[in-house]
Amino acid sequence: MALELSPQQMATIERLLAAGFRPIAIPPYESALCLRKGECAVVLAPVANGGLKVLAPAAYLVDGNFGVRIKRGGGEVFVWKKSEIAATPGRLKELEEFRKELSEILALPPA
Repeated sequence: MALELSPQQMATIERLLAAGFRPIAIPPYESALCLRKGECAVVLAPVANGGLKVLAPAAYLVDGNFGVRIKRGGGEVFVWKKSEIAATPGRLKELEEFRKELSEILALPPA
């Protein structure tokens, strides 16, 4: 299934690509618009007003899949199935910067 995108949505995607975001396929979202930058990813969907909305929140990738941040022991980890990685200050900062940059680009008026 191909996404039908308006010129306005394509312009937003071009801005995201110019900022270093790259399309990827992530189960179970293969037919959606998944974008990755660094070790973070998000799922976007077109909306009726010609914009894009976040369908699945930005997450840190674990083995190429969306990790879920949970508390474990004395700290936090990102997990996916049986894999986990520590939610280090550097990883948390990367995820926050990813979210911030994504929000700023999605909020820009149409070109």
